[in-house]
Amino acid sequence: MMTIRDANRQSDAAACAAIYGPYVSDSVVSFEARPPTVEEMAGRISAAYAWVVAEHKGVTLGYAYASPHRARAAYRWAADVAVYIDADHHRAGVGRALYTRLFAQLRAIGLWTLCAGITQPNEASNGLHRAMGFVPVGTYRRIGWKAGAWRDVQWWQLDLRPGEPGPPSELE
Repeated sequence: MMTIRDANRQSDAAACAAIYGPYVSDSVVSFEARPPTVEEMAGRISAAYAWVVAEHKGVTLGYAYASPHRARAAYRWAADVAVYIDADHHRAGVGRALYTRLFAQLRAIGLWTLCAGITQPNEASNGLHRAMGFVPVGTYRRIGWKAGAWRDVQWWQLDLRPGEPGPPSELE
């Protein structure tokens, strides 16, 4: 049975870095130029609003996290989210399970809007985000150069609190 739990920066950084590395070096999914080190990944885990991992019998299957959307104060109710799954475990429900847990945590800490930037084409990621309730809100055309070509990034958004009027106070 798969377990979803909060990440630990010391014990999960290496597995998360190993899962993410091929997305950097072997695809255009990530615009990073080199895979992060274990130490860099540990720092990212610490800096995230929330970071969850999926595991089965001690093997990490994937992870998802949320980070601040932008630095300005008006954006404090929004987060960027991402999910990365080990190549051997795609299309097995891992992404949905990770996002379900992550989104519950983000609601609990008071976030309202989630954003996801997806390099196109990527029907698997588009499908997951659509299934989780995200809607496409725009595309940055020719925004990133990787693997010898310009890449588009489509932005998707999810309202965590549909129908709610707004945060409790402008001062919070």
